[in-house]
Amino acid sequence: MSGSVMSVPADITPNITLSSNFEKQWKTQEKENFGKQVRDTVRGPQPLRPQIQKATQQLTGEINRLDQASNRLKQRENSIFKKTVTAVQAHDQESSKAYSNELAEVRKMQKIVTQSKIALEQITTRLQTVTDVGDFAATIAPAIGVIKNVRATLGEAMPDAQGALGEIGAQLNSIMVDVGTITGTSFYQAENSEEANKILSEAAAIAEKRMSENLPEVPSSSNESIFTSG
Repeated sequence: MSGSVMSVPADITPNITLSSNFEKQWKTQEKENFGKQVRDTVRGPQPLRPQIQKATQQLTGEINRLDQASNRLKQRENSIFKKTVTAVQAHDQESSKAYSNELAEVRKMQKIVTQSKIALEQITTRLQTVTDVGDFAATIAPAIGVIKNVRATLGEAMPDAQGALGEIGAQLNSIMVDVGTITGTSFYQAENSEEANKILSEAAAIAEKRMSENLPEVPSSSNESIFTSG
């Protein structure tokens, strides 16, 4: 019964292709609509842009404070370094040891301040960009993580900075909540601690490089000739 053989409709493949293309277009449109929704949140009737700008201004203020603290530590480091050299040249081992320990402590705090300043500079630049791009999840969430880490790290070197950084972190958290409410999306799920750690690691590496290039070796009796020669 050759006439009973079922034939395959000639247009089934085009229908499958059409369905696949429709799905891709739908997903693309959905993504574009979401991106527009986030951008409208920044620029819309209840704009978040001023809140982001306020946070970046506050961060800039903290960066300036860290810069001033770094300059003060640099002056203190220079003074202690000279005293250490003098004590070593005078063969005053007790004084040279005490000055060396003090110098090491000042340099430790100087590194913390420098590293914190670099990390805050990086997230400030990113936050300034987010006002144009609307890429909240990839920018604000790691920024919050960086601020929390810097706030904890500065506890010893600059305890007075903790309050201001806590306020900035809370403000960024509030922005995330507002955007999530408006768009119906939980941005906390996108918080990427790995990205925050990357920013902090880069800041630490830069700070280490700057200090190794700019700070002279701590003197001791074994290298006294370095300071007495010439």
